[in-house]
Amino acid sequence: MNKIKELAKMIDHSILHPTMTDEDLKRECAVAAKYDVASVCVKPYAVKQAVKLLKRTDVFVGCVVGFPSGNSAIEVKVFETETACKDGAVEIDMVINIGKALQGDWNYIEKEIEAITEVSHKNGAIVKVIFETDYVSNVKDIVKLCEICTKVGADYVKTSSGFGFVKGDDGKYSYTGATIPNLKLMRKSSGPKVKVKAAGGVRSLDGLIAVQEAGCTRCGATATISILEDAKKRFGI
Repeated sequence: MNKIKELAKMIDHSILHPTMTDEDLKRECAVAAKYDVASVCVKPYAVKQAVKLLKRTDVFVGCVVGFPSGNSAIEVKVFETETACKDGAVEIDMVINIGKALQGDWNYIEKEIEAITEVSHKNGAIVKVIFETDYVSNVKDIVKLCEICTKVGADYVKTSSGFGFVKGDDGKYSYTGATIPNLKLMRKSSGPKVKVKAAGGVRSLDGLIAVQEAGCTRCGATATISILEDAKKRFGI
């Protein structure tokens, strides 16, 4: 595999902004197909349409669950996962219950991740577990989440949803997303069968290469065109 294809197959092309229409979905699925990325990551209602748009390609269709805040009951997340799989999704990106993680209710978190992992695998899909590290920022908590994901057999640990905005005292919102220290920590703290996905803030070719070097095999991106066009210029086509 040449370098450009290797980088393209790291990208989960995100089509998740709340304002996106069906026309936006068609355009972005065409981008994913043109650049032969790993997958598209879409909202639950869009799975059927994305599957149709990408049926003659090697691009997988992934779906978010409990997105973006992770607040749905476990049973609702299970139903959402089952529905996404039935509609054709083969990858599930689930957001954990952030409040439960912050209060250290690890029994709940394990039950939740295990339930989504079980139903995903039963339906032939892989599961990526979103920690939302802008909120769950304590090293011990991130390590614990990695240990739980390893224990229950999740396929990926993932930093962020891309929408975990932190409100400051001034009322303004800030966002960090994936950081190299967190990615290295997640790689180190997860079992060998668990892969790492970066998400949030990776908008350049150098950024994609940096997360790859930190141990990631997937990366959520909206800047797919600019990243891969720069890759063509740098690595030659």
